[in-house]
Amino acid sequence: MQRRNYLTFFLAGLLSWLIALGCSPGGPGNVSVTGPAVTVSAAASLQAALDAIAPQFAAAHPTIALDYNFASSGALQRQIEQGAPADVFFSAATKQMDALSDQDLLLPDSRQNLVANSLVLIAPVTSTLNIADITQLKAASVNKVAVGEFRSVPAGQYAEQVFRKLELLDVFQSKFVFGNNVRNVLAAVESGNVDLGIVYATDAALSDRIKILATVPAGLHQSIVYPIAIVKNTTQPDAAQTFIDFLTTDTAQAIFTEFGFASL
Repeated sequence: MQRRNYLTFFLAGLLSWLIALGCSPGGPGNVSVTGPAVTVSAAASLQAALDAIAPQFAAAHPTIALDYNFASSGALQRQIEQGAPADVFFSAATKQMDALSDQDLLLPDSRQNLVANSLVLIAPVTSTLNIADITQLKAASVNKVAVGEFRSVPAGQYAEQVFRKLELLDVFQSKFVFGNNVRNVLAAVESGNVDLGIVYATDAALSDRIKILATVPAGLHQSIVYPIAIVKNTTQPDAAQTFIDFLTTDTAQAIFTEFGFASL
């Protein structure tokens, strides 16, 4: 159902974009984006929602092109620190955004928290594990658990907090299989190469090859908030702000909600 709704949003936006182009002088064959291109460095967990938002944005702002760069928030942070081209940073956690802010790499007053997420414990759809609560991991017979890399992947950092809070970090240390972004973690569970995984609820909702065993109580980890800001060395600050403003509209927020994100 989630994937069908994604396709509906994407096609609806694409249709409205094509109609907008068709109404322009000369018809769609003679229309191209001649304005600024905004490079958006965004957390991998945002990919499906932002892909669905893109045609809606194009219909509303046909002169602004979007260039998405998806990766773990930690990897994107390092790219920006090293001077990689980026106009907007959309992180899956405040830690990476704070690091860039502390280095004066963001435009003052451009930062805001946009959406929120939650963590879930997942297993391959064929799994027979009987776990309905995260605390049952203490007694579960599990060999491999996929999590995001603790140093750079926010989903992994949240998972580390969960295991530490449950006093299971040392117990599971040899069982962890690390992914360099949350989509890698999801893929590991989908393949059946691991027994369990911890991912965002929004990622789990995109797959019919896994099942959600339990939602992780919010009290076991820091709040999962997605901040967004304009990178200080942007050459397109106005276009970047236009994109961020669009993400706060009812149109974009409805898409985020459809993909399981919570509005703030």
